[in-house]
Order: sequence, then structure tokens, then C-alpha cells
Amino acid sequence: MLEKLQDVPSEVDAVKAIGTVSKDDYETVIEPLVDDARRTGRRIRFLYEFGPEFRSFTPGAGWEDFKVGLSTMRLFEGCAIVSDIGWIRDSTRLAGFLMPCPVRVFDGQDRAEALRWLASLPEGPGVSHRLLPDAQVLVVEVEQPLRAQDFEALAQTADNWLETHDTLPGVVVHARQFPGWENIGSLVRHMRFVRDHHRKVRKVALAADSNLADLAPRLANHFTQAEVRRFGYDELDDAVAWAASPPGDQTSKARTGKAG
Repeated sequence: MLEKLQDVPSEVDAVKAIGTVSKDDYETVIEPLVDDARRTGRRIRFLYEFGPEFRSFTPGAGWEDFKVGLSTMRLFEGCAIVSDIGWIRDSTRLAGFLMPCPVRVFDGQDRAEALRWLASLPEGPGVSHRLLPDAQVLVVEVEQPLRAQDFEALAQTADNWLETHDTLPGVVVHARQFPGWENIGSLVRHMRFVRDHHRKVRKVALAADSNLADLAPRLANHFTQAEVRRFGYDELDDAVAWAASPPGDQTSKARTGKAG
């Protein structure tokens, strides 16, 4: 069975597996939790505890777990697995590489630490963005490791624009430093975003510190149809002006020339 736990912070949803877990357990405990999150628009911070009382999953429960995971993974903000069972720990680590949210495995005695970790996860995206309608430029502010949901939000903004426009004239990436990706799932979603949009972006500007100079050529390799230039981190206005200007415009001063 699955027991919904109450002795957790209000921002955490927690269940404990006891004995044999069946498909009915998922339908009566997990699916209502997910439906509530979807209806209210909230993100799920999930703790899944497997104590010594846990025995196994029925085949139907395993399939239900797989289906729920595929259809709801975008709703999860973080997932903590608390267990001393070897195969649970190993399978979680493998699946965690493909999840769009952070996943951590904790020893059974570290349940309190798991709850603290879930509570400490940053709220909202690690990437903020805004579309400047007059300039027709998408400005992306990068502050934390990139998550899959950040690219979902970027894609939605870009796609809404492209529904009524042939191209997105400019994208400006503003970053003090590049924090990397949260996990493999985030990297995969990043590459999908580039694949779906790179031919429709005319200009890409990188406004960043000098230690990110090598990133501009990489952007040029991804956005093969776009002009790419690097600006200093404090030159955001110049970067936006250049990204908004017609292709081939040389009036906006960049720290380096066109990358390619």
C-alpha cells in the first residue's frame, strides 16, 4: 500500500510504500495528488519513502508508475527517494539522469535531511526571460543551473511570437557566468530547443563576463543561420540594440566581431 504522510512541511508531498504496492494504490494516492497539482498550477516537491516494511510492486503498479512518470514529470520541482534498499537506490539514480527535475537518493536514517533538501530547492526558474515587443528581442537572464522547465518556458514564449511572425529577430543571453545544466534531461531539452528554433533566429548576442568568451563560438555553431556577437556583461543595452538592428548592421559596438 501507499500511505500519504502528514508529518512533512506544507510545501512537500510525501508517501511511504508499505508491503506490496499495487496499481490501485497509485490510482488512489498518487493520481489525485498529481491532478490537484495540475488543477492548481503548483509544482510538486515529492518525497517517496521505502522503509523495511516495503516488499515489492505488483506488475500493474510498475506499469502505472511508468505511465504516471511519463505524463507528469514536468509538474515535479524535485524528488527525494528515502530508502536503504539497493535496487530502489540504483534504479532511482539511473532514472534521475533523465528526469527534468533534480532527484536525490537518501539513506533511511536521513529522512530529515531529504525534507530539508526539498524545502531548499529554489522557487521559480533558474532562467528568467522577457520578450521586448518593440525591439523584437528575447532577453534571457541566466543565474542558476539550467532546468528542462526553463526551456519549456522559453519555447512557449518563442513559439507564441512565431505564430504571427516568420522570425525572431534577436536573442540576448545575459549571464555573469554559465552555471551549466541541472541534469541530463535539462541538456536534452536545451538541444531540442535549439533544434526547433535555430533557423528562425536572426541574431544572438551574449552579454557576459570575459570568462565566457569561448561560449560565443559555441552559440554560433548551434544557431547556424544567425549572426552571433559577444558583449560585456554591463553592455546589455548595447547587446539589445544590436540584436534588434537589421542583419549586417555594424553600428552597435561589440567587444568582439562576428563569431563563426
